[in-house]
Order: sequence, then C-alpha cells, then structure tokens
Amino acid sequence: MSFLSLITPCYNEEANVAELHARVSAAMARVPDCTYEHIFIDNASTDETVARLKAISAADPRVKIIVNARNFGHIRSPAHALLQTRGEAVISLVADLQDPPEMIPELVAKWREGYKTVLCVKRSSAETPAMFLLRRAYYALVERMAAIRTVQNFTGFGLYDRTVVEAVRQMDDPYPFFRGQIAEIGLSLYKIPYDQPVRTRGITKNNFYTLYDIGMLGITNLSKVPLRLVTALGFVAATLSFLIGLAYLLYKLVFWASFTVGIAPLVIGLFFLGSVQLVSLGIIGEYVGAIHTQVMKRPLVIEKERIGF
Repeated sequence: MSFLSLITPCYNEEANVAELHARVSAAMARVPDCTYEHIFIDNASTDETVARLKAISAADPRVKIIVNARNFGHIRSPAHALLQTRGEAVISLVADLQDPPEMIPELVAKWREGYKTVLCVKRSSAETPAMFLLRRAYYALVERMAAIRTVQNFTGFGLYDRTVVEAVRQMDDPYPFFRGQIAEIGLSLYKIPYDQPVRTRGITKNNFYTLYDIGMLGITNLSKVPLRLVTALGFVAATLSFLIGLAYLLYKLVFWASFTVGIAPLVIGLFFLGSVQLVSLGIIGEYVGAIHTQVMKRPLVIEKERIGF
C-alpha cells in the first residue's frame, strides 16, 4: 500500500478549495492500493479560504492545513509545504484548478513504472496567446543560457519521489527556484503533455513583479551568462568608444580648420556609456541580491498554526 502526499498552496482561493478537494478525492479513488494526505498551505489569505479549509479538514482527516503568519510569497510557501510531507511521493498542484486533478492516476502510474519525477508540461494554455508565447520565449531563453538541461513549459505541477524531495531538502535553499532544482537533481523523469484550462473563479495572483521575480530567479540560479555578457558588453563599448574617438581625432587633424566636433557626439556618447553602466549594474545587482538572500538564510516561512497534523 503506497502512501502519497499532495500539496496545494493557497492565497485567497475561497471559491476553489472545495471543488479542488472534491476532484482530488475522486481522482485518488481511482488510484489502487494507495492512501494519502493532502496538505494545503495558506499564505495568510484575507478571505474565507482558511475557514473553508478547516471545514473540509473537519470532515476529511486526510486534509491537513498550514497557515502562514504572513504572505511569504509564491516561491517560499510551496517549498515549505514540500518539506513537510511524509509520503513516498509528493504531488504538487495549485488551488486555482489550472492543474487538473484528473491527471493524478496517470502521474502515479508512471511513478510506479520507476520514474522518480513525473512532470506535467503545458502543450497549450487557455491564457492569452501573447502571455503563452512570452512564457515559451522565456523558457527557450533559459534553456539556451543554462548550464544544465531544463524542462520547458513546466510550472511545478507533477509528482516527485521521496528521493527527489530529500535532494531538494539537502540543497537547503532559502529562496529556491524549484524548476531549476528539479533539472539540477537529474533523476529519471517522464513528461506528460496537457492543455492548461482557464481559471474560472477568482483572480490570478501573478502580476508583473511576481513574474519578473521568478524570471530573474531562474536566470540567476541556472546561468552565469548574463555576467559574462556584461563583461563582453564593457569590452565592446570601450573598443567602440576608442575607435570613434580615434576617428574623430584623425578627421580633426586632416580638416583642422573646417571640422568642428559639436556637442551632439559628446551627449550621445555619454548617454550610451551611461546606459551600458546602468544595465551592467542591474544585472550585477540581481546576482548580489541572490547572494544576499542566501547569506541571510531566513526560514522559508513562519507558521501561524497547523490543523490536522
């Protein structure tokens, strides 16, 4: 008899948690020889999410709840939930119903075939075409820059064997890029394509900052290419400035009486070099910020309460 853990991060998902629980229960009923726990980790919701989860937990002892003391963000909270599991394998799915629970039996079947990681990879998405194309472009960029082979169009929905979970624990990262960690671990994996449905209730919690945060985290965790590009850009800018300055000097020597440099080239040059410096400082700052986070070594979350454990 296998024992599985399911984790679901929540933030203001009062309209979805009851349906998610019902669909997960129905999906798990189709998995033979298996018991499970379902851990919901709430990121300090301001609506009735926690109250509805408590009602579900009171009726179903398999449901366990972790309530965070505050909103610790979309990266740290799921990572904390992963490390609290006891199952032989862990299935992660979000509360907005865009990760179809009906795929759970297929995930478990592939795990029982021997795969340590079974990932659900988006074949298409009901989100806006522009956003889907932008995500694909980002994944392709990270793939080209990363020193390891990554999984494109993978958002975290999947099944992870206990050996994978323990490997993540050993990394002990206070601000983990989970998709990169899975690629870094490198154990056998199987990819299942699926069509991501549209969110039908509630509003997305992703905004420009959260998307930028996860995007830059992926790049800084997996690649040193941006730092080397900054170095190359500095050499190119210095060489270009030298050649332009030399050209102006020669032109002035040849046409001493008639040639006036003017202020335009000076202003353009200053703006060009200033832009190069700002871009370079921004990229270096991202890596310094990542180092700062690692050095502080703060816990992933602080829990307010636990229910059902």
